[in-house]
Amino acid sequence: MSKIITYQDLEKCGDDEQALCSFVQKTIDEYKGSALYKTAVLADEYVRRKNRTIVRFRKLLFTVTGKQIDDIFSANFKLPNGIFGRLINQEINFLLGNGVTWKDKDTAESKLGKDFDAKLASIGADALGGAVAFGFYNKDHVETWSAREFVPLWDEETSALRAGIRFWQISADKPLRAILYRETGYTEFIKAVNGTMKMQTPERPYKTRTLGADIDTEKQTVGENYDGLLPIVPMWGNKLHQSELIGLRQQIDCYDLIKSGYANNVDEGSIIYWTLENAGYSDDVDLARFVEKIKTVHAAVTEGNAKAHTLEAPYESREAILKTLKNDIYEDFGAVDVKQIAGGAVTATQIEAAYEPLNEKADGFEYCVLEFLQGIMRLAGIENESPTFTRSMIININETVQTLVTGGNYLHPEYITTKIMTLLGDGDKAEEWIKKMNADEFERLGGDDE
Repeated sequence: MSKIITYQDLEKCGDDEQALCSFVQKTIDEYKGSALYKTAVLADEYVRRKNRTIVRFRKLLFTVTGKQIDDIFSANFKLPNGIFGRLINQEINFLLGNGVTWKDKDTAESKLGKDFDAKLASIGADALGGAVAFGFYNKDHVETWSAREFVPLWDEETSALRAGIRFWQISADKPLRAILYRETGYTEFIKAVNGTMKMQTPERPYKTRTLGADIDTEKQTVGENYDGLLPIVPMWGNKLHQSELIGLRQQIDCYDLIKSGYANNVDEGSIIYWTLENAGYSDDVDLARFVEKIKTVHAAVTEGNAKAHTLEAPYESREAILKTLKNDIYEDFGAVDVKQIAGGAVTATQIEAAYEPLNEKADGFEYCVLEFLQGIMRLAGIENESPTFTRSMIININETVQTLVTGGNYLHPEYITTKIMTLLGDGDKAEEWIKKMNADEFERLGGDDE
């Protein structure tokens, strides 16, 4: 079990270069053995459809001496599914798909960057998969890091994030690079292949500006930080502070194994087994070679009798358990299986009922996102803002439009027009149509201002 290294351990190093180099190397090594890092790497594999259990699955045979060898004679399809990645994307698009709504959008974009909505969705996805992700506020934009590349150093007394190490290595034959982030600045390190960790550049401030503009004044570079704040903010994926893969992995693996096993049976022409009498075969390997011979040349020489027996693959039972597993995965995650509401005329009430579990789950995640945004806004100097989100979901357009038209006596025409145009995907043209409607009404009334 890896040792948990904290901010207080970093403080013991002071500014001693050798101590800091040793600390950075040791911290990275310990972190790679931690449950947080391992789970984040595992979740990323499942998001990328590299489901570890099925990818590493081996079919084995046993020799007469009990030795295990890989079964290279029978079909061994490995069919990882992409359910986990779809679940993550659904929750992210549901809550963050429409971006953040600000009172002053221009100010937010100037301080956070025009691509902040995309960055927020990215860090949110990493947080759901890896339990936590991190946003680095870099002067006028935000950079995102997952738990696979950033070591958090928590304060033992307050549990706040006080420092951290970002590390990366392109390949095993390339140097390992690391940056230590503290409230007082950042320090770069490098470790050559088969070498030791060395400080590449001493600590530098996060912000720099140049003083001296006239011809008689010498230019001077001044460094600044963030008033004693670490410009890195964590975002948790849920209040439990754990990966969403926890509890789902076993069900996903079961789905993969059953589906792959059925594909193997189909490839082998349903389930065929042989009984050999007095044939002299001594172990699983000999028997497998006999079956392989039958499959390739459709004949085999035996010293005894050989009889083939056929069993039909249990299609209905496998389909039933695969359907049950998929439903359970969606239900446990709190997601929406759109196939359940895709057929027939589904009412708005039925759609809302189907989305209610995802709504409840997104409520908890939204709290984590808002907590992250508050930390970023504090660093960016954004005040008097209460960011909100517009959740994205399937709707019954005909029923919604009818409801809007029915309420025409109580709603302003411009509001109804804007809502309908947005539902039809032409929200950006709403203002143009409203002006045209007003002009037509003005002309119909004779063009008289009164």
